[in-house]
Amino acid sequence: MAGPAALAVREIAKSYGRIVALDGVSLSVHAGEFVALLGPNGAGKTTLFQLLSGLFTPDSGEIEVMGHDMRANAVPALAGLGIVFQQPTLDLELSVTANLLFHAGLHGLPGKQAKARIAADLERLGLAERAGDPVRVLSGGQRRRVELARALLHEPLLLLMDEPTVGLDPASRRDLLALVRDQRALAVLWATHLCDEAALADRVVVLHHGKKLRDSTPAALIAEAGAPDLEAAFLGLTATAR
Repeated sequence: MAGPAALAVREIAKSYGRIVALDGVSLSVHAGEFVALLGPNGAGKTTLFQLLSGLFTPDSGEIEVMGHDMRANAVPALAGLGIVFQQPTLDLELSVTANLLFHAGLHGLPGKQAKARIAADLERLGLAERAGDPVRVLSGGQRRRVELARALLHEPLLLLMDEPTVGLDPASRRDLLALVRDQRALAVLWATHLCDEAALADRVVVLHHGKKLRDSTPAALIAEAGAPDLEAAFLGLTATAR
């Protein structure tokens, strides 16, 4: 794809003592791409997201967000990110709007601008009628949509979704995936262990035991494996890499 990558990861490595979490992983995501990071539990997906979000630093390798090096120039790199973590991070006692206003303040958004964006995002995500409700009364799927609204509030160029459908019912999983795929101007990296989610991506990066096994379209992965679907291709690929 033409143009600079919204996210460029080059030869990232990370270990915790003798445990190698990531071993020379490289990948890229461009504007308008929905890329699935597919791997079983323990593959290194969460470690990679911790590095991408600046929570930890890699032992070696480079991470760039919109051309900004995460290690040398973290502030503009992080400003270009929107993140939904696997573990919920909303304040359950605050209202939906109060949660979002707090986040807007962290990003320095003026009150009037923040309120306008919050209203627009909640309308777009089907949450306008729940704006004044405390988060604790929302369903799991609705809470995830609030987290998505929060991640989009400062208008990032790259959206990171770390196993965002864990614990959601099938309908909520489907709805959240559709909402994120509708953000077509964004570069999206969606981590999952579910092949039905990855099958909808523009590209699939297969991660296993901290190594990148493949980076291709779902159709190409299926064809290469001679498999009937992505799940069969994925299971075959990770079985041979043990």
